[in-house]
Amino acid sequence: MKRIKKTALDLVNDIYSLAYWMTGNEAVSSDLVYNTYLSANTKTEERVLLKTFRECYMARFGQNNDFYWNQSFVPPVDSLMQWAADIKLSVLLTEISGLKHLQISEIVGKPVETVRLWLFWGRKLLSSTNQVNARQLKAS
Repeated sequence: MKRIKKTALDLVNDIYSLAYWMTGNEAVSSDLVYNTYLSANTKTEERVLLKTFRECYMARFGQNNDFYWNQSFVPPVDSLMQWAADIKLSVLLTEISGLKHLQISEIVGKPVETVRLWLFWGRKLLSSTNQVNARQLKAS
């Protein structure tokens, strides 16, 4: 079955949903969508637009790809924040946009195996968080 390609205009709601789930703030989400679409036009591909969104998010929150492991193998805090953001974004891209693992790996610039691992742990984390929240609701 062939996947229907979405135009940049078709993706506005998806991009906003991603932004809101990533930030939890309407104003920041609107700003991220605006910045994402500054370089877009009617022919911008879905993959390119989502990659641009990721870059805007990372730029906004000071998380970039320029990190290295220091001598003691302790990653910088920015790297951990980027890693967490990429895991969350990967899960949201599968759930909100319905993207496949290969498409997500092209967006985040990581191998497909890494994306699969992120999706496994990201979903597991969301599931355990939901279970904790459900227990707290029952207790109150």
